[in-house]
Amino acid sequence: MQAKIIAIVARDRNNIIGANNDLPWRLSSDLKRFKALTMGKPMIMGRKTWDSIGRPLPGREIIVLTRDTLFHAEGAHLAATPAQALATAQRLAKMMQTDEIIIAGGGDIFRAFLDYTDRIEITEVALDTDGDARFPDLDLSQWEKIHHELPARGPKDDADFHYVTLERRRKL
Repeated sequence: MQAKIIAIVARDRNNIIGANNDLPWRLSSDLKRFKALTMGKPMIMGRKTWDSIGRPLPGREIIVLTRDTLFHAEGAHLAATPAQALATAQRLAKMMQTDEIIIAGGGDIFRAFLDYTDRIEITEVALDTDGDARFPDLDLSQWEKIHHELPARGPKDDADFHYVTLERRRKL
């Protein structure tokens, strides 16, 4: 059985997801949610996202997608193509006994895997920020909103936010 592909993203009102290889906000509540959604699962991310995190994430297997054949990521798996990253992630998902693979960004990685993505977990951040990384525009006719949640803003959160879960509509 193939594991489902789940993209997890926090974006502002303008689809901005990053600025200068960092998040343009601090949302402690969302980081806790990210950890809960990704624990025990393989995660695919780009080199810049890996660099911004700076280390392996405990309880997860990281696959770094990069064209740089000399790149080394201590504690992570490397992939040169999206197909290679997916094959590695499927193998790891089976080994980890999970039915989900996480796409964790950045913008180019979300774009590369969007056609394969089954579900998107979005944190909609109530900000208009400046940034250089964007989440791709979605054709909403291909997606169905299956969940919406308005959590309380925590004391370590820079802005209000809400969670939206989109699931790909299946062709009949």
